[in-house]
Amino acid sequence: MMKSLFLKKRSPLEQKLGYTFKDKKRLDAALLHRSYRFEQGDIDYDNERLEFLGDSVLGLAAGLYLFNKYVDQNEGDLTRGRSRLTNTRILAEVASGLGLGEYLKLGKGELATGGKERVSNLANAMEAVLGAVFLDGGLVAVEKVFIKHFVPLQNIEARDDWVDNPKGHLQMIAQRRWHINPVYCITSEHGKPHEKTYEVEVFVGDKCLGCGSGLNKRAAEEQAAVVAIESMSKKHHNLEEK
Repeated sequence: MMKSLFLKKRSPLEQKLGYTFKDKKRLDAALLHRSYRFEQGDIDYDNERLEFLGDSVLGLAAGLYLFNKYVDQNEGDLTRGRSRLTNTRILAEVASGLGLGEYLKLGKGELATGGKERVSNLANAMEAVLGAVFLDGGLVAVEKVFIKHFVPLQNIEARDDWVDNPKGHLQMIAQRRWHINPVYCITSEHGKPHEKTYEVEVFVGDKCLGCGSGLNKRAAEEQAAVVAIESMSKKHHNLEEK
C-alpha cells in the first residue's frame, strides 16, 4: 500500500486549498498520474476517475455561482461566463497557485519531460482535487474552494468567448489578418504508447505563433492555439482587425 503524502492533520497544500480532508487517501489519489500507476505496476488506480467527477462538480459550482450572482444575464451569457471560470487555462492557473505540480506523482518519463509544469497535467489534477473534495466534503466544500480560488480569476467582461474553440478563433484571426490558415506541426512524441505526450507548434506562414503539449494531438493543438491567441493579444488590442 502506498504511503500517504499528507500525514499531518492539516498539510500545507490543504491550508492553501482551504479544505482539510477527512480521508487523506482521496487527496493522494487526486495527485496520482496514470504514468506513475503504469510504471509502478502494483497500483490499480490513478486520478482520471476523480478528474471526470471534478469536471462535472466544477461546472455545477460555477453554474450556481453565476446563476445567483448575475440575475439579469441570459443563458448564453451565463454559459460563456462558466467557460471563463472552468477552462483549462484557469484550472492550470489555480493549480499553479496552489503549487500542485510539486505534489504530483508522475512516472519517470513524464517527470523528465517537464510533467510537473505541463498545463494539461496541472489542469487535470486540479479537476481531480475538486472531485476528491466533493467525495470528502460534498458540494458545499467544493463551492468554498471555488469561491476562494476560481472567482478571483473571473473577468465577466473579458472578450475571451473563444475559450471553447481556440483553434477556430485562431483560424478566423489568421484569415482576416493574413488570408491564410494556421498550420499545426507535431514536433515530438514521447512516452510509452499508453501515456504519450505530444508537442505541437502552430504556424501562420513561416512564423511560429505558439507551442502546446497534451496527451493527444487535439489537446496539444488547442493549447498551442491558446498560447498563440494570448501572445498576440498582448500586442494588439483587437485581434480581429487587420
